[in-house]
Amino acid sequence: MKKVKITVMRMACYHDLIEKYENPIEHACDMKVGMSFVSENATRPPGMCDSAWETLKPWVAQLANGGGDFYDGWMKNKHSAMLSCNDGFRPVSFLIETIE
Repeated sequence: MKKVKITVMRMACYHDLIEKYENPIEHACDMKVGMSFVSENATRPPGMCDSAWETLKPWVAQLANGGGDFYDGWMKNKHSAMLSCNDGFRPVSFLIETIE
C-alpha cells in the first residue's frame, strides 16, 4: 500500500455565515496552512481532524491502493486530489498525494 501525504493548502472563514447561523463555539479547527500528515495503510494520521478525515478517507484509500486519475484528468498529477473538509463556515482545502 502506498503512503499518502495530506497537506493543508488553504483555509477560509465566512464570518457573515458564522454570525448569522452558527451558535458560538470556542474552538473549531486546529489546522494551519502548511501542516502535513502522512497516512499509512489508508489510516487517519495522528493529529488529523476527525471531521476532515471523514471527507478525505475514501480518496486517500483509493490513492493508497494504487488508484488515481480521478475524473479522467482532473489533476495534473493523476496520483493526487485537491479536496475540502465539510465545514461550511471554515472550509480547509487539502492536497492529497501519494509519496511512494
